[in-house]
Amino acid sequence: MASVTKRGKRGIALGAGAAATALVLTGCASSSVSSTDLNGLTIGTTDKITSLDPAGSYDNGSFAVQNQVFPFLMNTPVGSPDVKPDIATKGEFTNDTTYEVTLKKGLKFANGHDLTSSDVKFSFDRELKINNENGPQSLLANLKSIDTPDDTTVVFHLDHADQTWPQVLSSPAGPIVDEQVFSADKLTPAADIVKGKAFAGQYEITSYKENDTIQYKANKEYDGLLGKAKTDEVTASYYTKETDLKLAVQQGDVDVAYRSLTPTDIADLRKDDNVKVTDGPGGEIRYLVFNFKTQPFGTGQSDADEAKALAVRQAVADVVDREKLAKDVYNNTYSPVYSMVPDGLTGAATPFKTLYGDGNGGADVDKAKKTLSDAGVSGKVQLDIQYAPDHYGSTSDDEYAELKTQLENSGLFTVNIQSTVYTTYAVDRTKDAYPVYQLGWFPDFSDADNYLSPFFTKDNFVQNHYDDPTIQKLIAEEQAESDASKRADLIEQAQQQEAEQISTLPLLQGKSIAVAGKDVKGLTLDASFKFRYATLSK
Repeated sequence: MASVTKRGKRGIALGAGAAATALVLTGCASSSVSSTDLNGLTIGTTDKITSLDPAGSYDNGSFAVQNQVFPFLMNTPVGSPDVKPDIATKGEFTNDTTYEVTLKKGLKFANGHDLTSSDVKFSFDRELKINNENGPQSLLANLKSIDTPDDTTVVFHLDHADQTWPQVLSSPAGPIVDEQVFSADKLTPAADIVKGKAFAGQYEITSYKENDTIQYKANKEYDGLLGKAKTDEVTASYYTKETDLKLAVQQGDVDVAYRSLTPTDIADLRKDDNVKVTDGPGGEIRYLVFNFKTQPFGTGQSDADEAKALAVRQAVADVVDREKLAKDVYNNTYSPVYSMVPDGLTGAATPFKTLYGDGNGGADVDKAKKTLSDAGVSGKVQLDIQYAPDHYGSTSDDEYAELKTQLENSGLFTVNIQSTVYTTYAVDRTKDAYPVYQLGWFPDFSDADNYLSPFFTKDNFVQNHYDDPTIQKLIAEEQAESDASKRADLIEQAQQQEAEQISTLPLLQGKSIAVAGKDVKGLTLDASFKFRYATLSK
């Protein structure tokens, strides 16, 4: 059985990194490149790059670039969240804690260097050795050692059984780099990577101005799952302001705008006949956390009562109207989510939809009243809710004002909402300062476990005193289960268990949205949560 404690500690690190990067929307250098300077197809974004070196970044903006130019042992094919071999012919568990990958023969980097098992071992070893504060090495917490018996065989030895390991190989920790170009013990500058043509993904970079412009050329050496690029040349242009990005795609200065536009801008662009807006599943979720110690009737309160505390959580779940939040606050750039595992992932279920409210996703105040009354709760319940708009976006002000309205209009709650700067918020929430509070999450890889183990194992990053042996056992079992159908069933059971107890209350799932010119083809947004330039053409 998997070690839940160690996996939980990995989840703490994920929470600090992944949740923080989910809302990195602006702050990039303003693009100074005009449309006449750009070749082939053009991409516009407000994302920010931390580092081109995979060992020095753990954010959406950097990973979006790395996805185009570095190869992976395992990857998600277009249209699927489930991984398959990329530059490998196969990957398989030979026992519970040993995962063996066989590379394709004759692989090369764009510079002509051979890509062998030695490069693979080098790539993972350097991440752990460099241990950069912005790096993804927390995802490799389960890795004990790597053997390379020959040029095409890589053997990963794990600390404990973990069926998500193939997904880890497709994550920000997974890019394979050229050991003849990259440093083994420090980050390699972008200029050296580009000059060394150390790329073996679908594209190579020919010109790199960090957070300004990047010019890509199709890599003829790529031999992997994703196939050859549809367009030979792509230029990515980086914008400081969402409004500038909106104008650029409207005027045709960029062919595709992706990450990120405001809800208002997207609503306006949907009315523009000169562009098309494409919606896809997004990995981001927004949710409420209940602190089991400091919430009403929590274990640390003078009137502590477990049944009443649960009734309060259930009544909140009965009253919340997710559809109204999605429509009125976010202009449908978010959609309701009824589990901590979002739609589109294998094993995703909707227990919060059937258990609470009207049983079909809507609110039911009468049901909430009965839940509280049956538990012996009388009078209005005071809820103190904290949120962090500087981290989760200024629209959080409207989101939590709407939540307050919904809860108070039920006649069952008195709600105090308060915002806090995230530097303080991140510390205080783990010290029992907030009875109920806002969090968000963006996944490291497209597997349901990445929405379960970081939250509900014993030592989880939420740290809200939720400690349930049943869900911990289910998580450990799904991590170790090799049968896909049985694993999906365990994942559904874990979602049901959490929904019945409500450690967290999932509210919204972010959509992945791209805006493109009418002549752009091949724009695909799917549950892999990866945006690939190589499918695009015009």
